[in-house]
Amino acid sequence: MPGSFREALEERVILLDGAMGTEIYRRGVFINRSYDEVSITQPDIVREIHAAYMRAGADVLTTNTFGANRLRLQPYGLDDKVQDINRAGVKLAREVAGDKVWVAGSIGPAGMRLRPFGNLSPGDAFQVFRDQAVLLAEGGVDLIILETFSQLPELWQAFRAVRSVCDLPIIPCMTFQQRGPGREQVDGETPAWAAQAMAAWDPIAIGTNCSNGPRDMLTIIIEMAAATDVKLAALPNAGLPQEVEGRTLYLAGPEYMAEYARRMVQKGASIVGGCCGTTPAIIREMANFLSSISPMRSPVTEPVVRQVAPSPELEPTPVAERSRFAARLATGEFCISVELAPPRGVEATRALDGAALLREAGVDTVNIADGPRAVPRMGAPYLAQLVQAAHGLEPVVHVCCRDRNILGLQMDLLGAHALGIRNILAVTGDPPKLGSYPDASAVFDIDSVGLIAFIEMLNRGLDFSGKPIGGKTSFLVGAGCNPGHVDLDLEVERYGLKVENGAGFFFSQPVFEPEVLQRFLDRVEIFPRTPFLVGILPIVSSKNAEFLHNEVPGMQIPQDVRDRLRAAPTREEQREIGIQVAQDALRAVKDDPRVQGAYIFPPFGSYRAVRRVLEALE
Repeated sequence: MPGSFREALEERVILLDGAMGTEIYRRGVFINRSYDEVSITQPDIVREIHAAYMRAGADVLTTNTFGANRLRLQPYGLDDKVQDINRAGVKLAREVAGDKVWVAGSIGPAGMRLRPFGNLSPGDAFQVFRDQAVLLAEGGVDLIILETFSQLPELWQAFRAVRSVCDLPIIPCMTFQQRGPGREQVDGETPAWAAQAMAAWDPIAIGTNCSNGPRDMLTIIIEMAAATDVKLAALPNAGLPQEVEGRTLYLAGPEYMAEYARRMVQKGASIVGGCCGTTPAIIREMANFLSSISPMRSPVTEPVVRQVAPSPELEPTPVAERSRFAARLATGEFCISVELAPPRGVEATRALDGAALLREAGVDTVNIADGPRAVPRMGAPYLAQLVQAAHGLEPVVHVCCRDRNILGLQMDLLGAHALGIRNILAVTGDPPKLGSYPDASAVFDIDSVGLIAFIEMLNRGLDFSGKPIGGKTSFLVGAGCNPGHVDLDLEVERYGLKVENGAGFFFSQPVFEPEVLQRFLDRVEIFPRTPFLVGILPIVSSKNAEFLHNEVPGMQIPQDVRDRLRAAPTREEQREIGIQVAQDALRAVKDDPRVQGAYIFPPFGSYRAVRRVLEALE
């Protein structure tokens, strides 16, 4: 064996391995399967992943048992295989580890939320975790890591369950979400508060995993380090996910991830590694970087659009008559739309004040997102109704396929139409794993292309099954696109499908490179010309630019812009440069005949910054 893990942790930085689930996914295992069961059905895949991480320099191999408790296995009909799967997970990791590296038993959340937020009692949760902990300890793991817990009370049940059956080192890890300038755990605990609570349990180390990318995690580690002297573990995702050819990929590069691993160690982390999207190549680069300062892991598939039998249909309302926004687009007017963020609670004053400011600035419409990043906020139709009533500003309401089945989608759309909402942006939606409730169910009966087609059926007086509804809607339905998508062929293909199914306008993701936009517009010239509004996002700082460039797929910040921001000595000057860059982008697209407007993202909710950008049109 490599010696005592406790003693080694006192002497040096420990490097854990990276993702197991996304590595299994990369090897062609479909997401509708239990990845824990792969240890039994396709053990060579798991063995190969462990070996790759050990060759990369990992000090610890983590068992493929994250979801191997009876509650998580039950939906797959595998609850009677808990013992076999956990023992196989330990056996495979131990075979590869030999006496060279340690093996950590992985335990994830139970799969049901604790009361009062769910139906799982603390006692039942304790027993679920205890059953799994017994199997891992008996199998011969060297330590146990509790991963991706979003509820501190649930993590406590897992911790005390493990402690009740063995005296192995335990590393409890929380996952946090981004909220404003700081970070919060799902039920409101800050990293500092959570760190103090976990430290009181007397673990060998505490930590955070998953969450967002390494930049966010660095902030979390700094806050935790200021709150406790207990050793810290930092296991970030490899940036934010991007869908490529139906697969969800994480695109932060090895050097970028490794540089942040070094910064995390410098700020107090004693254990580093990776979660979703972290590859052996990233772990290898982390090992190289760490040697300079210390001796030494759901993706969503797109459903098929259902075909319906023909039924009698009504003539759709002419596009130009569906809304004021539609009329402006139909006449070729250059339009400005600005994203208005729904509040996280019941108080909408800030959003309404922002809408008033935008109306004064001459903005044509505000668009209201539907649970972006899988974070619960006030429903978009409700804020849209408040905005219309208070300021007469016409909204574009995002409708997301993630949270509602086709029954719920149809009901909400009919209700929105009754409230006077006419402009819809159809979006597939971010997977729940990215947001506040990573264990929440994702529906995805259809994707954005299917939703566009179904809304066009409502516009012809047919419901989603093709039956008459006794009238018709008059929605202008639009879609999103990403000119900087890493798989441009796929993005162009989907753009064409959206046009074919009835998309009446497009909002693009922010574009910073003129060449990226021109290449995309050239590619989509083969489709009927559709009003296209270019995304513009004012950059607020050099750090913001580096985060967007390295961790947000499709965001390509020009090197000269990043250099200008880096050279500016103050945040105020950096913010001014960001506004100037956005103004230049707005002037450039104003003169492009293929572009009919701009879709402006307020940086961190700053509507005054949007007003500054709009000065470019004066």
